[in-house]
Amino acid sequence: MVTISEGALEHVVTIMMDGGMSPDVFYLRVGVKGGGCSGLSYTMDFVDEVTDADEIVDAGAIKVAIDKKSLLYLIGTELQYSGGLNGKGFQWVNPNASRTCGCGESFSL
Repeated sequence: MVTISEGALEHVVTIMMDGGMSPDVFYLRVGVKGGGCSGLSYTMDFVDEVTDADEIVDAGAIKVAIDKKSLLYLIGTELQYSGGLNGKGFQWVNPNASRTCGCGESFSL
């Protein structure tokens, strides 16, 4: 399943609250789409509706929606966050990726 580190969870909740989105109503939607320099790119967005085709992960303070197609690429992946002067922001740690780009926003299997 997909997990979210404590630091990433705190940052996502902060972004939601700053944007006027209640974690009780909105979901963090994560997914995968074709593109990027390695072939597949990670996606993140906030949504207030989910479908029957979504897998819902309870991450504590938030719920995460993942379409079943993307879930195949994301099983075992952790979303992390690194802040500070040298921080990279959100980072995906995906054990399924055989290659990632330098910025970490795309991967291939």
